[in-house]
Amino acid sequence: MQSIKTALIGAVLCSVAGQANAADSVTIGTNNWAENIAISHMWQQLLDEKGHDVSLSEVSKPVLFGGLAEGDIDVSLEVWLPSDSEYLKPYGERISLHDTWYDDALDALVVPAYVEDIDTIEQLKAHADDFEYQGESTIFGIEPGSSIASETDATIEQYSLPFRQLSSSESAMLAQLKDAYQRHEPIAVTLWQPHWAFAEYDLKVLKDPKKTYSAGEQIKWVSHEGFAASHPDVAKMLDAWHMTPEQLSQLMLTIEKAGDPDDGAAQWIEENRKLVDGWLAADDSD
Repeated sequence: MQSIKTALIGAVLCSVAGQANAADSVTIGTNNWAENIAISHMWQQLLDEKGHDVSLSEVSKPVLFGGLAEGDIDVSLEVWLPSDSEYLKPYGERISLHDTWYDDALDALVVPAYVEDIDTIEQLKAHADDFEYQGESTIFGIEPGSSIASETDATIEQYSLPFRQLSSSESAMLAQLKDAYQRHEPIAVTLWQPHWAFAEYDLKVLKDPKKTYSAGEQIKWVSHEGFAASHPDVAKMLDAWHMTPEQLSQLMLTIEKAGDPDDGAAQWIEENRKLVDGWLAADDSD
């Protein structure tokens, strides 16, 4: 009889321990965008300070939202609204929207500030020859199929620009920007805010009266249904989180210069201790 009691007690203790471990475990769904890498590694370290075991899972956007709905992924830190609304619709209340942490995000066509006489997308037409690359007037973009690539195709058509979009990767586009900037040569690239390039270079967002690029977007964090109830301390801290364009750009730039997201995030956290402590103070469970 005593052995049965001992076994029952052991089973209960294992169950309680398992529930505690589950409560302390958080999976953040990520992608390879510069700002997403930055904030995910930042929050991994901040939540680790608060006793949570945080893992990062890099997935594509469709897989991300499906994983959230199924509960395989706990949190995504970066959902742009209204742009990402279509991804959310199929899942209804299985995915919970939370607070906005970044206001007025945008996609844009960008040139260096030293490019004179061009302040609008329309004005590119008169200077197309200045932007030739391998014999063609070129806008440097990122991956085909991305939202900003589609917006750029629409921009070229709606503004009747005599340009092609040369799509590759974010890193390849940024390499072209760096090279042209060092040479003080004209270049047009697709960029979005938030991005560390705005902290590294003096850039000019071209005015877009036809509104072919998304603007005024809100970036929110989202979770699977029930996450806030099972992790109320994490939800409070994430709801308290807000960053300005300057703060986020500096975080990304610190990571870029460090060459490692963990090292860069740790450095930025140390340099912005008062700011992050304000977010962490929202957890009143201590």
